[in-house]
Amino acid sequence: MQICETERLVIRTLSLDDVPELTNILSDPEVMKYSIRGVCDETATRRFIEWCLERYAAHSIGPWALVEKDSGNLVGFCGISPEEVNGVEEMGLGYRLAKRYWGQGLASESVQAVLHNALNQKQLSSWWLLLSLRMLRRLRLQRKPVFLRSIILNFMAVR
Repeated sequence: MQICETERLVIRTLSLDDVPELTNILSDPEVMKYSIRGVCDETATRRFIEWCLERYAAHSIGPWALVEKDSGNLVGFCGISPEEVNGVEEMGLGYRLAKRYWGQGLASESVQAVLHNALNQKQLSSWWLLLSLRMLRRLRLQRKPVFLRSIILNFMAVR
């Protein structure tokens, strides 16, 4: 089921049909370097997609598939889902992109679309951003504050 789209991406629900393609992405150690789950084989990827399907059923939200419009290829996933943090359920945002799509602006494009959709669908009443210094370095945000500024300004306008 399609959730929304951007200029270059169709954002839709993940399905068990995505297991082979998503396994190729999630089995890459570089893609999964900062993941709490670690590298995923086919079984772990299937469990992840089943977990996503449970999130959709329970909360109407979760990690969504990112599909390149031009090719129809699965690029990765991006989405908001409930996570337990210190005994409190919080909404967390996560994404993973196949390495060949890095550096093209697809992460920020998908994050903006996912947040915009969640706020418009009333799945989120507010949002906050917490990045570790390691993540700031990874995203090179010290030199590119435009990424954060554009997300923050776009969503201040939505609220």
